[in-house]
Formats: sequence, C-alpha cells, structure tokens
Amino acid sequence: MLELLGAVDRFGYAGISTIVFIESFGIPAPGETAIIAGAAYAGRGHLNIFVVALAAFVAAAVGDSVGYWIGRRGGRPLLLRFGRYVRLTSHRLDRVESFMSRHGPKMVVVARFVEGLRQFNGVVAGSTRMPFGRFLVWNVLGAALWVGCWSTAGYFAGDHLEEIATTVSRYLVVAVALAAAVLLAYFWRKRRSRRRTAES
Repeated sequence: MLELLGAVDRFGYAGISTIVFIESFGIPAPGETAIIAGAAYAGRGHLNIFVVALAAFVAAAVGDSVGYWIGRRGGRPLLLRFGRYVRLTSHRLDRVESFMSRHGPKMVVVARFVEGLRQFNGVVAGSTRMPFGRFLVWNVLGAALWVGCWSTAGYFAGDHLEEIATTVSRYLVVAVALAAAVLLAYFWRKRRSRRRTAES
C-alpha cells in the first residue's frame, strides 16, 4: 500500500485512472487498491476526493466497456486462450457463461466487488452476447457503487489505512469463499432438480 501511495503521489489522477482502466478490461492490476490509496491521499489534503472518484468511475466504466467489445469480438476462443493464465478452463467458462446468461445484469454489478470476476466481467458479458445497452446501464451502476464504496473507505481511513487494508484483505477472502459456496450450492441444487425431473 505504501508503494502505491508513492505512485499516486507521483502520477496523481492519471495513475489512478490508468490502473483502474487496465484492470477493468481484463489485465490483473490493483485497481481497488489504487482507489483506496488515491482516496486516502485526498483525505490528507493532497488530492481532491471528488476528482479521484470521478477519474476512477470513468476509467472503470470505460475499461469494462472495452472488455465487453473484446469479448464480443474474440468470444470463447479468446477467453480460453488467455484464461488459462488465471485457471479459466472450458468447464468453468461454461458455468460462468450459463450463470451470466441467466443473471447477467446482477452479475455485472456484483462482479465489481469480487477479485477475479472483476477483471473478466465485461469480457464474459461480451462473449455471451448480452445487449450492450443493458450491459452499459448495469456496468455504470456497478462502477458507481464500487468506486463510491472504496473511495469513501479510503478517504476516511486517515492514518489507519494499513490496518484497514489488512482487515479488508482478510475479510475479502472470507467473502469470496462464501460467494463460491453459494454458487456451488446453487449449481448442486440445479443439477439435483434436473435429475429428479429426468427420473420422473
């Protein structure tokens, strides 16, 4: 976090927006941490919190939209080609696409807060042919909530930024584990329901 604060001090709003932008269209980058660092720096009077939030919001919305068109043009072959670097197998992609097809709008918003899903959110939405207008509306909403949450947390963190970042990281792992458990339970119930239907 201290290193990122140094980068924010050097590059300012451009550094924050660049990191958030490249993370949003599929390249692993500490976008969430950049927002928190920028907001914390604003809390110390070195940046304007409203400009930090606006820069991050625009970068997140535009970055995800770029990811959408990458997924729309490249489709499954592109996802499978580069997804192996983050353990995105064909089987896992099938499940993600199936879930996105049924719960697309909700996933676009929720994925913003989940590490791993956030980077491929737009790409998967594009590959599953979600209408761009629908994607854009929910993408903007998700970006606004995500940026608003972390910029507020960073701004009021003050000198306790390190402790807060450690706590957030700890509970984020728990949150991701719970989300994974819910998804697994959902798919297990779905499969069990199909078996009962087939046996009837």
